[in-house]
Amino acid sequence: MKRVPVLIAGGGPVGMTLARTLAFYGVRCLLVERNASTTRHPKMDITNGRSMELFRRLGLIDQLRAAGVAEANNFDVSWITSLARETGGRELHRFRYPSVIEKRAEILEKNDGSQPREPAMRVSQVKIEPVLRQAIVNDPLVEARWGVAFEDFEQDESGVTATLRTMETGAIETVRCDFLAGCDGGSSTVRDKLGIGLEGKAAVAHRYMIHFRSEARDLLQSFGIAWHYQTDKGTLIAQDDIDTWTLQTRPPADVDPAAIDPHAMLDAWAGRRFARDILVANPWFTHLLLAERYGGGRVFLAGDAAHQYIPTGGYGMNTGIGDAVDLGWKLAATLKGFARPGLLASYESERRLVGLRNRLASGRHTDIRIEIANLYRTAVDRDALARGIAQLGNAENESWGIEFGYRYDGVEGDPLIYQPTTAPGARLPSVFLHDGSALYDRLGPWFTLLRFGDADPSPLIDAAPAPLETVVVDDPSVAPIYEAKLVLVRPDTHVAWRGNACDDGAAIWADVLDGRLG
Repeated sequence: MKRVPVLIAGGGPVGMTLARTLAFYGVRCLLVERNASTTRHPKMDITNGRSMELFRRLGLIDQLRAAGVAEANNFDVSWITSLARETGGRELHRFRYPSVIEKRAEILEKNDGSQPREPAMRVSQVKIEPVLRQAIVNDPLVEARWGVAFEDFEQDESGVTATLRTMETGAIETVRCDFLAGCDGGSSTVRDKLGIGLEGKAAVAHRYMIHFRSEARDLLQSFGIAWHYQTDKGTLIAQDDIDTWTLQTRPPADVDPAAIDPHAMLDAWAGRRFARDILVANPWFTHLLLAERYGGGRVFLAGDAAHQYIPTGGYGMNTGIGDAVDLGWKLAATLKGFARPGLLASYESERRLVGLRNRLASGRHTDIRIEIANLYRTAVDRDALARGIAQLGNAENESWGIEFGYRYDGVEGDPLIYQPTTAPGARLPSVFLHDGSALYDRLGPWFTLLRFGDADPSPLIDAAPAPLETVVVDDPSVAPIYEAKLVLVRPDTHVAWRGNACDDGAAIWADVLDGRLG
């Protein structure tokens, strides 16, 4: 029987990120994915700044940037009546957001802890998955197998025995692992076998996705480059600003999905006929669901297996990336032998709060979309419609508190505003130091003790049972942002503990490695 420390069921972005995280911390894993290759479906179209920070720590930032939309292109969201200007199509209101290049300049200019280490990235899941796959198949600590389905498992006190099936031949294989991670999507087999239910609302709305290629930029960029062109009937997503696009719209009522003509739907939405090649077209349902638990015993859930959101806000995959990194370092610490029992248990207590918060935010953003759609029908004229859209705003792409301000101490901040803090459980604020280096880039792979001023760090250093690096921050201009002379940072760049002095390092480490915040 094959034996492996961690078995990952599911090879989407979350499963592959978990595999990369485990390998980063020196842990072997086996990843299995029932599909023969990476996805053909675009699914997500933005990797937010927080995910990009985490990917940077995993050594993937350059490869991912190379797969994304050109860094000079904006992230604008434009509400329109139609793309066909020749028949009266009009841009009503444009929410403007900086390009990656512009955002980098803004980050350096502000440098007050309120900014991310990395700007967000426009990229389709079709593009991001091959990058992640290449990263793990070239890693000697990862065995990744596509075309292999996870079927079943049994667990006991010492491990998990899983049943796998090769899709092409039907051959059955048994694998023994210390831990099992279910990253196997919304219809998760792992979740089902655990008997874990879902809370929230399923089938919130019926949608229809058309993913296509077209060089008709005279129409598809009628009002200039924009990330999203939106109407009351759907959203056109520019996947690369060149020739690949996705329309998310509503299917015709009372029409058999098999009888839907995606070409007619594209023409109707755009306002006139244009040349294109349809790659994928299918109906689907949106959901607002959260798993009742994030696992049981030696088995854990992450990504869509644990939470499913309406795409408004882009929280689906991005929440899953946070799951993968949190679970990954805690599994690694446990397998390396320096974690206490409570550390793995803290995965659920920390990440489920984030999952719930993001589900609620996705629902609020959808409510705003519905209000805007109603305005299309009730506004007295186009000027009134434009004013109404501007007034309702675009919180789904401006919720910096959701993206960067989530905390593991249960404190709820403003979903729109990220307030930098080193309160234990919060994300470490990011700054550039006077020598031009980024503080995030000086953090160690495991734990890092930041020292500001003259506090004695020796009790924490001498008692450290886990890998620890110390960074002296000799930059008075940024020290006040960090609110203490000593700040202990976890591998996921969340704060574990802070203080101006430390008398009992062993007690602090006991809390941190048992999943408690200092």
